[in-house]
Amino acid sequence: MKLNHTISHAPAIARLVGVQDRNLLVFKQYLGCRVDIRGSEIHTDAPEEMLSLLEAVFHVLIELAESKVQLSERDIMYVIKLAERNQLEGVLELYRNRNRILINDFGKAIYPKTFNQKRYIEAISHYDLTFGVGPAGTGKTYLAVAMAVAALKSNKTKKLILTRPVVEAGESLGFLPGDLKEKIDPYLVPLYDALYEMMGTESTNALLEKKVIEIAPLAYMRGRTLENAFVILDEAQNTTEAQMKMFLTRLGFASKMVITGDPSQTDLRGSVPALRQVLAILQDMDDVGFVTFGKIDVIRHPLVQRILERYEKHES
Repeated sequence: MKLNHTISHAPAIARLVGVQDRNLLVFKQYLGCRVDIRGSEIHTDAPEEMLSLLEAVFHVLIELAESKVQLSERDIMYVIKLAERNQLEGVLELYRNRNRILINDFGKAIYPKTFNQKRYIEAISHYDLTFGVGPAGTGKTYLAVAMAVAALKSNKTKKLILTRPVVEAGESLGFLPGDLKEKIDPYLVPLYDALYEMMGTESTNALLEKKVIEIAPLAYMRGRTLENAFVILDEAQNTTEAQMKMFLTRLGFASKMVITGDPSQTDLRGSVPALRQVLAILQDMDDVGFVTFGKIDVIRHPLVQRILERYEKHES
């Protein structure tokens, strides 16, 4: 069956279909229907009840492709999810007017990709203290690190401090070999990974040696005042009340703090998770930023999406 929309501009078609037509494969993986572009026409084997959804999706995708927006599989997934919820209003402006955060070490531009990611970036820019809360896979930590690196590169901050509580995630690792750094580093790998992608391994390691970048467990923050620094507390759902209060009171002049976590997921045993509590305590402060991510911001491989849906169905 042929859709009403057509696309005849060759570069726009290339931006729409992606590398080796992988963008079109998303429709098969997620919606279960095949989509092909033949010349200027868009064909599909989708059932009739799905056609209005596809028409809405391709109206947006063609506009973006013809506006020279390079589309990825993540973008296709997000537009489909918005269309499923009848929330496509404003999505063209989101993609056309998105501000680049920085170019990573692989030459890839990093942008906010969802409405909530855009709000998150704006909150970090505006507030000295920002909370980004929601499920894993929403870009909370990744975008916070990107903003921190951008601030460092533009000399808006003199130091990057990335920290997280050292808590085992549901399994006992026993006694790890090596010195204290070697014992702690496995817990901090996601922060290292993000920095290596943003700045490259060599540059990151050089700045770590100079103490311009510091990656440390949360306990190391006690007794310090963090000035002229961009500070990120990751996995904040694993902090205790005492740890959260200690961390928040480290904020110094000319500094920014970003706190990320998912209040519904904690690995603490026998302690009250502090993230949900602190959100309630500070919720009416107009000089603190709060951004809540939802399931629509979780852009994973379509197969992972379906697996999670099966688990949710099973658990309910």
